[in-house]
Amino acid sequence: MGKETKLFKNEERKNRADVSSFLHRLADKLADGRVVLSQGAEKLVLRVPQNVILEVQVEDEEKRTKGTQHSLEVEIKWFDNDERGGPLELK
Repeated sequence: MGKETKLFKNEERKNRADVSSFLHRLADKLADGRVVLSQGAEKLVLRVPQNVILEVQVEDEEKRTKGTQHSLEVEIKWFDNDERGGPLELK
């Protein structure tokens, strides 16, 4: 396996309507091929190619004090050397 470098991470509690709104805006940005993530002074610009790998995963994890935690994970992947895409930029 290759080396993994985390470029950006955010985790916060939101209500379902706010999450839905964020996902709609993200979908629009993906359709345009450019996603900008920012938090404070940190900013990450992603140029997303026409063709990507979409992975959807659902998990249940038992937590000792809170019971079962459910998760729905959506992951979008691509390669730098894909002729149809562009490089990842951090500004």
